[in-house]
Amino acid sequence: MNRMRQRIAQRLKDAQNTNAMLTTFNEIDMSNVMEMRKKHQDAFLKRHNLKLGFMSAFVKASVFALLDQPVVNAVIDGPDIVYRDYVDVSVAVAAPKGLVVPVVRNAERMNYADIEKAIMVLGEKARTGSLAIEDMDGGTFTISNGGVFGSLCGTPIINPPQSAILGMHAIVERPVAVAGKIEIRPMMYVALTYDHRLIDGREAVLFLRKIKSAVEDPRVILLDL
Repeated sequence: MNRMRQRIAQRLKDAQNTNAMLTTFNEIDMSNVMEMRKKHQDAFLKRHNLKLGFMSAFVKASVFALLDQPVVNAVIDGPDIVYRDYVDVSVAVAAPKGLVVPVVRNAERMNYADIEKAIMVLGEKARTGSLAIEDMDGGTFTISNGGVFGSLCGTPIINPPQSAILGMHAIVERPVAVAGKIEIRPMMYVALTYDHRLIDGREAVLFLRKIKSAVEDPRVILLDL
């Protein structure tokens, strides 16, 4: 194994040995966010010179949920619980030499365009092998998107010393019940793995429901609902 693979292996095993990991699931109807992306893609590209992806919607939703459930953004430090008043989102990226998790810092201050720009810059650094230690240091919460490879569902492993990680998965058209009728909708399973030493099931479920709500209808973020 190369040095990066050895380091990844050690961190993942440390996470299993340290955290009381539990995973909860939900599903998200991607219809509205896909329609928003389709409707505004050209204008977004013209104004910001980059494409509007799905990751920015999930980062915004995660920030919204983390501010609502701050314990998910906290960390255990010995006998203490440390709460953070900022949100640094680690975004898992498959680099040529292995998985890396560069950090989008102070995501709570960013709009969709800011997030997309930060992810684009970090992704390019990951692909060219030019990420610095500072780019990956810290982070209070991680998002991993196995859906880009076609994963339907999975249980992500916490990125220590964080306390939770969100797993995104493939968007698949499925029949769902909508207002008493069966409709075909683009659906995504999402998974939240969390440290049960710190986060109770109630907080984890409410947190994931908040993400679901904010992705399905981003207006709830604007209205702070």
